[in-house]
Amino acid sequence: MVQYYWTPNYQQQTYPAGGVTIPTGTVQTTPSQGPATGGLHLGREQSYIENIMRLNRSKPGTFHFSFEHATAQGQNVVIIRGVIEAAGRDHVILRDIKTNHRFLMPMIYFDYAEFDEPLQYFDQTP
Repeated sequence: MVQYYWTPNYQQQTYPAGGVTIPTGTVQTTPSQGPATGGLHLGREQSYIENIMRLNRSKPGTFHFSFEHATAQGQNVVIIRGVIEAAGRDHVILRDIKTNHRFLMPMIYFDYAEFDEPLQYFDQTP
């Protein structure tokens, strides 16, 4: 599994104040053929994991997470039996079915999920 890390000491690149040249003159533009979509197909959802999780809120499942750096040997895996309450780009909020305890888990540690019922998924017709 590929691990991604946040680098807390990363500093954004700065540029010298006098190093930017602003061009002068007129810029010629041509009318577009419609709204720009940036290469995305409007009306079709992209099948990122967080979008699939959003479609399947409140469905019971088992969610597997693993951590490379554990405090004790053998404690690098977390398995949560629960339901999805919310999902963002980099996190998921899960509620344990038995205890109602809620977990905010970073998606970088997510391995896979198993669901007890059929999943909702995006329409696959072209």
